[in-house]
Amino acid sequence: MAPGLTEAPTSTSVDEPLTSKLIKRQKNEDGSPLYPDYMPFYDPLEKVEDIGEFEHFDAGHRADPKLPNLLANATKVADLSPHVGTEIEGVQLSRLSEAGLDELALLTAKRGALVFRNQDFSDIGFKAQKKIVGHFGPLHIHGWAPHPAAGSEAHMIIYDHKEDLRVRRSWKGRSPVQWHTDQSPEPQPPGTTFICMLESPASAGGDTLVSSSVAAFNALSPRFRKRLEGLTAIHSNNDGVSQELKNGDGAVMRRAHLVQEHPVVILHPVTKEKALYVNPVYTKRIVGFDQEESDYLLGFLFDHIAKRQDLQCRVRYETGTVLVWDQRVTNHSQTLDYPAGDRRHAFRLTPLANKPIPSLVEEDDGECAEDFARVSLGLC
Repeated sequence: MAPGLTEAPTSTSVDEPLTSKLIKRQKNEDGSPLYPDYMPFYDPLEKVEDIGEFEHFDAGHRADPKLPNLLANATKVADLSPHVGTEIEGVQLSRLSEAGLDELALLTAKRGALVFRNQDFSDIGFKAQKKIVGHFGPLHIHGWAPHPAAGSEAHMIIYDHKEDLRVRRSWKGRSPVQWHTDQSPEPQPPGTTFICMLESPASAGGDTLVSSSVAAFNALSPRFRKRLEGLTAIHSNNDGVSQELKNGDGAVMRRAHLVQEHPVVILHPVTKEKALYVNPVYTKRIVGFDQEESDYLLGFLFDHIAKRQDLQCRVRYETGTVLVWDQRVTNHSQTLDYPAGDRRHAFRLTPLANKPIPSLVEEDDGECAEDFARVSLGLC
C-alpha cells in the first residue's frame, strides 16, 4: 500500500456497510493536523515589497528533450488525458539534479501538469523546498493568503477546516469552481508552480481541475484564432482584494491592488506553442472593445475554458502528492466537494516567470486545410 494511506478492516459479512471497506486517507486519530508547522498564519500588519522587473531565463531552455535525468528512475509514466496531465511514478523531486529540474520544466511546459505521488517533499524543510522551486524563478509572495508562522512568506498555505473556514466563507453564495491562472495580474506572472498536499479530506474530494490553454486555443477555428491574436486584456485582482477586506480588522493586505495588461494569446518561451491567456477570475476586459463587446467575447472564452472537459484532467491527492504545473499554458480550479469541516491542507510555491510574449498574427490562412479533424468534418 502506498505511504500515507490507512486501510479500514475488512469483513466477510454481506451486511457490512461499504464505508467500512473504503480506504481512508491518512489522519491523526486525535484530529490534529498532520503537519502543524504548516498551519496558516495571518498578520494584518504585514507588508512586502514587489519583486519588480527581472530578467527570466526559463530552465526548460537547458533541458535535454530526451529527459534522461528526470526519468532515470521512473517506473511508470501515464497521461491523465490526451491534452494535459501526466503522472510519473518512481521519481523523487527532492533528489533531482539541476539537469533533472531543467527537464522537469520542459516536460511540464509540454504536458501542462505533472503529478508525483509518495513524495518526501513535505518533510525536507522550508529552505530545501524553496531552493528546489526557486530553480524556476523568484518566488512570489501572495497579497493576502496565509503562510506558515514558522516558515517563509513564499509558502502560500492552502487550508480549509472546521477551525478555519476563511477560504470556504469566501465562496459563500458562489460556485467554488473558478477557472483561473494564479496571479495573472502580475507584470511577470507565474510559470512552473508546485502544490504539495499535506493532508487531504478523509475519503475523497479536494481535487484540482486542470485545463490546457494550448488545446483550448487550438480547438477554436483558425479564423477565430487569428482574430484573437494581437488583442490585449486587462487583468486585475480587485475581486480578491474586495473579498479579503470583508474580514475586517483581520484582513491581510500585504501589497497594493494589481492591474496589468497582457496579450490574449501568448507564446510559451520554450515550446513556442500558442496558448489562450485569459481566465474568469482575473481577466476583466478586452482593450479597445466597448464593454458589451468585451463581455460578449470574454463570456464565450470563459465558457470555452470551463466547459471543454475533453481538454481537462482531474488531479486527486493524498498526503505526499505534489502537483507541478505550468501556469502559462493551463487554467485550473479548486474543488470544495468534500464535507465542510474536513481538513484540506497544502502549500504552494510559485515562481514568477517571463513577461507574457504575444503571439504573432499569421497572415497565411491555410491552416484549416492542414487540420485533418476540420477537413474530415467539412469545416474548411
